[in-house]
Amino acid sequence: MAEHTEAAAYPVGLRLAGRRVVVLGAGQVAQRRLPALIAAGADVLLISPSATPSVEAMAEAGELRWERRRYRDGDFEGAWYALISTDDPAANAAASAEAEARRVWAVRSDDAAAASAWTPATGRSEGVTVAVLTGADPRRSAAVRDAVVEGLRDGSLAAPHYRSRAARPAVALVGGGPGDPDLITVRGRRLLAEADVVIADRLGPRDLLDELPPHVEVIDAAKIPYGRFMAQEAINNALIEHAKAGKSVVRLKGGDPYVFGRGMEEVQALAEHGITCTVVPGISSSISVPAAAGIPVTHRGVAHEFTVVSGHVRPDDPRSLVDWEALARLRGTLVLLMAVENIAAIAETLIGHGRSPETPVAVVQEGTTAAQRRVDATLATAGERVKAEGIRPPAVIVIGDVVAAGLSADR
Repeated sequence: MAEHTEAAAYPVGLRLAGRRVVVLGAGQVAQRRLPALIAAGADVLLISPSATPSVEAMAEAGELRWERRRYRDGDFEGAWYALISTDDPAANAAASAEAEARRVWAVRSDDAAAASAWTPATGRSEGVTVAVLTGADPRRSAAVRDAVVEGLRDGSLAAPHYRSRAARPAVALVGGGPGDPDLITVRGRRLLAEADVVIADRLGPRDLLDELPPHVEVIDAAKIPYGRFMAQEAINNALIEHAKAGKSVVRLKGGDPYVFGRGMEEVQALAEHGITCTVVPGISSSISVPAAAGIPVTHRGVAHEFTVVSGHVRPDDPRSLVDWEALARLRGTLVLLMAVENIAAIAETLIGHGRSPETPVAVVQEGTTAAQRRVDATLATAGERVKAEGIRPPAVIVIGDVVAAGLSADR
């Protein structure tokens, strides 16, 4: 976009792949501009007696050719585009005159009014390039650019994707984070804003669903009619059905899709039907919920490791895949998910295999949300405390000395 001025610039996108671009000067301006020129595939010739360490690294990596000298007449021969950014005003003026004579579009960092081209403030979001020109006010250009790009990224600026009828069915598997709607990733929020159908878990960030446009069909995964199907199979079938109908489908899950989330089962089911799936990682409750309650899962001098364990089956259940005896010997932090119902049996097993009964324990219910609460105990009292306090899922249980090292429950 460009604002009207007395001599408005004509915005255009240069396709510089394989074409010669000459850059004079290798200071901070060149350091900012060179990565985009390299990404565009330009054949970059850098002319400068010295360079910043970052620019020098680009030359050493073979991303551009560097001639360690000052500008001289004739340097723009065969060039399509030039960036003039030396600290010598006389050299800049001479180079600008040569560019004008050779009809090479040139940008000048020291005198935009004397240049034949301006560099817009640019930003990118998922294949879209935003370029903003506001004349000689680069700060305003940058501010407008930032506002547009941020709107595209977080979905507040509507920019729907239009899929052709021949487009392959696709689904986005989005990790919604621990519950606070602000903790979903930027990409996840954008995909939600572009969705036609959202199949949501109970533990996903529910507040985000209220922001969706009225035409978006929101399906509660817990309420899909299962009939003769298992619950997960029914969810898989719903994803497949809506994707094949040409809808933009988002599967919104709590936490991260691959941390005890059965996300891979859904990806595999989609792949069997030729449906591509974009997986967007989410902030796992295993680390974010303890942090929200003031507990670091690792801490210098206290814990050098942390282990995330599913507690959805008891230690004595033949279906359990967890080596509880080995876990009891670890000195670091244990983070238990889906373990509220079995915490008494888990604590007893850990103590039985040698973990101290006095090991600190914290239980954080509905972490990162307005309903968050923390209950502290020891390994010996955890089962009793969880029952007495009426703790209900979702809750994250942290076992280890980091519980005492963190902030108190009231902070």
